[in-house]
Amino acid sequence: MEDFPQKQLETLWAPWRVEYFQKEPRDRDFLTTAGRASDDGEHLVITRRKNAFLMMNRYPYTVGHLMAVPYRKVAELSALGENEVVELWNLVVHAQALLRTAVKAQGFNIGLNLGECAGAGVPDHIHIHVVPRWSGDTNFMPVIGGSRVLSDGLRALYDKLMQAQERLGGA
Repeated sequence: MEDFPQKQLETLWAPWRVEYFQKEPRDRDFLTTAGRASDDGEHLVITRRKNAFLMMNRYPYTVGHLMAVPYRKVAELSALGENEVVELWNLVVHAQALLRTAVKAQGFNIGLNLGECAGAGVPDHIHIHVVPRWSGDTNFMPVIGGSRVLSDGLRALYDKLMQAQERLGGA
């Protein structure tokens, strides 16, 4: 019986994360920036609608973590117009279809963090998180190791999501 390769697993490399820690000043308005951008690929925007858009989370909880975002910068659900609410939830449904196709997601965590005390990283610009899940995808790394293991790169996943969108009939 071979020994468990513990030494090789003691260090996990995620060099792309350094941009998050070293970027100064951080763009605290990155959702608005992505909403106004013309280069969707650069800002990881997947789909645009009239009042809202769907984008990848650049610092994901897990592979395929998407966000539905209104163009208008508001902090409260009550500040959203009816068209914004409808488009946001339609984008959540679209995100699920994309993730089922692109990464074979079997389930989802969908939610909002409203206010800084609730964990909102951007408390003044509401957005809905769509996090894909798979049977057996929970493991000891986040709990004991304090690390997440991401199995796909952002650019490769962006390409898969765009291909899935084409297969599903466009945006």
